[in-house]
Parts: sequence; C-alpha cells; structure tokens
Amino acid sequence: MLHLVNHPLVHDALAQLRDKTTPPDEFRRLATRISVLLATEALRDIPTAKSTVETPLGPAEATRVAADVVVVPVLRAGLGMLDAVLELVPSARVGYIGLQRDESTAVASQYYSKLPRGLSSSYVLMIDPMLATGGSASAALEVLRQMGASRVRIVCIVAAPEGVAVVEREHPDVSIYTPVVDSHLNAQKYIVPGLGDFGDRLYGTL
Repeated sequence: MLHLVNHPLVHDALAQLRDKTTPPDEFRRLATRISVLLATEALRDIPTAKSTVETPLGPAEATRVAADVVVVPVLRAGLGMLDAVLELVPSARVGYIGLQRDESTAVASQYYSKLPRGLSSSYVLMIDPMLATGGSASAALEVLRQMGASRVRIVCIVAAPEGVAVVEREHPDVSIYTPVVDSHLNAQKYIVPGLGDFGDRLYGTL
C-alpha cells in the first residue's frame, strides 16, 4: 500500500525543502506546492460522474468529482498542507486530530479531535508531513476508524521505513503516498536525512 510519487516537480520541491538554508517563507510556499502534487496523486482514482456544462459555444461533456472528500491534518505540522488540498477540492470537509509526541519515549498522546460526521462513505486524506516512528500516524488512524472511516489515505512529504512498517502492520488497508522513504530514524526519532523539524521550519520556531 506504499505509493512512491516520482513526479520530477515533486522531487524538485522536496530538494528545496530539505535544504537547511531555505527560509520559512519559501519553505511554506514549497510545502504548498509539493502538497498539491501529492494530493493530486492520492486522489487519482476518486469516483467521478459524467455531466454536461454549457460553454459560450454550446454544450460539452464534463466529468465531476462524485465523492465526499474529508481532509484531516494532524496538528500542528499537517496544517502546512491543508490549504493546498483545499485548493484542489474546495468542497472537502475538514477534521483535525491533535497529537503530541513525548520527546523521551516518542509515544503520541491525543489532546484534540474534531471530525465531521458520516465518515463511513467518505474518502479521507490524512495529511502529516513526516511519517517517522508511525506512532502518531497509527494513533490518528485509530481515531478515524472509531469514527467509521474506511477509505483512508496518508499523504506525507518524507517517510521513514520504521513508520511505514508500523502503518502497514497495524493498518494494512491504508495507502501511503509519499515521494521518498529515507534511510532511518536517529536516536531522537528524527528521520535521516529528512529535512529537520517540519513544524519549526514552517512556522519559524527554530
């Protein structure tokens, strides 16, 4: 269920995101750019319906999205990807899951959850830039399961093999869309080579 997105524009944006000299304002623009491309790929097989629209010169056959899309950023870093997805699917509903990782144990604890109702028939995109240990992702996926979500995809900008393994083991029906699976996690559970702390770089809180 791992989908590696190999579009050259994705990897160009990723290269600039990795660069430690990229300032926060540019980092935010790049995060939006890469998120649009990744979300487009994650929604490639979304259901559609045929319709007709009137152009200035006459009727034309058209294809429209025929599914309820729900976007769920994992706070806080996931917010940096939200606007990009809403640009693609303005009608999408939005939910939020707040998870905080204990820096010493890397165990995630939930401090907030606000999700739309009726997720059983929705296409849910869970957005979180970094899939590291997989603990936060698995905890967030469990929250979504409890709310009835059955079609869930994770969109992340960088993943670690440890995190991918956890999601595949604990949520084998969830697809992961990412441009890269990096080498490993270091002792502090950061992805190597990764791109540093995404939230700190996004918001300039280094």
